[in-house]
Formats: sequence, C-alpha cells, structure tokens
Amino acid sequence: MRKRKGFFKFNNLINNYITETNISLSGIDILSFGGVNDINLNYLRELFPSAMFVLRGENLFIKSNGETDSGFLVKIIEELIFLTKRQGYISKEDIDLVFHLISGEGKNKSKSSVNGDKSEIILVNKNDFVKPKTPTQLDYFNAIQNNEIVFAIGPAGTGKTYLAVAFAVSALVNKHVSKVVLARPAVEAGESLGFLPGDLSEKIDPYLKPLLDALEDMLPNEKLQSYLEKNIIEIVPLAYMRGRTLNNSFVILDEAQNATTMQMKMFLTRLGPNSKAIINGDITQIDLPKKENSGLIQVEKILQGIAGVSFVYFNKTDVVRHRLVKEIINAYEKFNEDLI
Repeated sequence: MRKRKGFFKFNNLINNYITETNISLSGIDILSFGGVNDINLNYLRELFPSAMFVLRGENLFIKSNGETDSGFLVKIIEELIFLTKRQGYISKEDIDLVFHLISGEGKNKSKSSVNGDKSEIILVNKNDFVKPKTPTQLDYFNAIQNNEIVFAIGPAGTGKTYLAVAFAVSALVNKHVSKVVLARPAVEAGESLGFLPGDLSEKIDPYLKPLLDALEDMLPNEKLQSYLEKNIIEIVPLAYMRGRTLNNSFVILDEAQNATTMQMKMFLTRLGPNSKAIINGDITQIDLPKKENSGLIQVEKILQGIAGVSFVYFNKTDVVRHRLVKEIINAYEKFNEDLI
C-alpha cells in the first residue's frame, strides 16, 4: 500500500510539468551514469532546477515545465550516455563539458564535438576512438582537414599533440600518406643533456617519449614496432630534419615554441608534394636561451593570411586533462598579472 501511495504522489508531482520524455539507459552501467549516491543526477538537477530527472530501472524520465527546452535536455542526456559507453563512467566535469559544448557558452557555438557523429571520428584505435571534445578541438579538426599546414597554439592539456598524432596515424593506416615524421626540439628545460647517462640517442629519447606514448595508445605494439623499424614512422629531434625533403608524408612538430626562427623556417621548407604539417606549441613555456627568439612567435606574423596555412588558438577552457590543470593555469596567469 505504501508503494501505491508513493506512486500516486509521484504522478501528482509530475503533473505540474508540461513535457515528459523517457530515455532508455539500457546497455550502460546505471550506477556509473547516475553516480554514487546519485551525485551526477543531483548535479543535473542543480543545473536545471526547472526540470525533473527520475531514474527508474533502465529508464530516465525527464519532465520540463517549459522554462528549459526539453530537446536541449535530451541532447545533454544523449551526450552523457555516449560518454558513459565510451569511458565507462561520467563525472561532474563531463557534465559541465557537455553542457558548455551544446549550449555554446563562451564561444557562441552550439555544435557539439562529442555528439557521436561518425564524421568527426579521427581514428579508431586499439583502446577506443579519437575525436574532438571541445569547440576549439573541432576547429582544429576542420583546419587540419582543409589546410596543408596548421599551427595549434595554446596551453598544455588541450589535446594538441594527441589529436595531431591521431590525424597522422589515421592518414597512414588509410594510405593517404606513406610516412609519418614526428619531431621535437631537444631543448634543455633546466636540465643538461651532457650530464644525462647514455649515448646521444639515449639522451634524446626522453624528449621524444610523449610522442611515443601517444603512438602506443593508438597502435597495436607489433604494428607500431614494425612501422618504427621500417622508418614508416620516425620520431626524431628537430635538428635531424635538416636537408631532408618529405614527400607523401604527415609531419608534426611538437613543442614548437622551443624551435628557433631558423629551425622553424627549416622545418616548414621540408614539405614535399602530398605532404601535410602540424605545428604545436605553448608560447607561455619557452625554454630557449634568452638570446634566442621563438620561431613559433615569429611565424605567427610571417604566415598569417597565406592560403593553405591555418592558425588555431586554444585556451584554458579547452583543457581536457585533470580538472586541476585548468586551476593551475589560472593560478599562474593570476600570479603573472600581479607581477605586472
């Protein structure tokens, strides 16, 4: 009898709402979607106080009184279901990300880059698949699709390197190019190469490890080793690029803020027919000696407006690493502003 009264009480409550939607959650872990003690559902209720979210079995009932567009709510939930299937859980940070992407807050962009659109998938890798997660990553995606040279400038944690490597691997496995070259300047960021153990190759390897990490995440180990042994994929210090011509290749320069002006020109003039280049960097983390100018800063002024060359600018709102990364960037920005 108690259950029956509760049922009528629930019906009387939802009658105050003018739209009702029932979304099936079959195929995902309900606890992971709702969160421990319904933390995710409660956060949705905070974001949308004019709506009701009721989880019953494998169904989520959404009621709206008209103040919040029911279609918008459905899109939010569909995105969260997609993320739950993809990564096995969702968090408050994921809810915030989806909300801002769909609502277009901050950039006036309503198009979501995590909406499950297969045309936006860059690479199906051994773990999952890679696709844009933020509006700027979507701009990056489009720029790479439509230009031969793309510069991505912005803070750490925004996915510049990972997405670039995904594009390169995708181009290789789909036979759009026959070679991938990943380069980084071997610049001493407070450490001295001379005091590191090992031969030159062993001294340089740590600088190139982030690129190898991304490759290991995207390719089966046997396939990756085969590509590396055959030089189909090369990971090299920037200085080793001098004198080469790269035809039918996908070339990436990472940590480009540490390339000198001459090195930047040298890298850009390596491109041959049917080649594409991505240059990534964070101009707030330059490790060059003070007497050296960053080629990434200079090239912004030189190449702006040239057809086939695109610049994409990331900012702290695009950080997709741990939530504290964004807070750390904010703290450093505030500290530097106080110094000024």
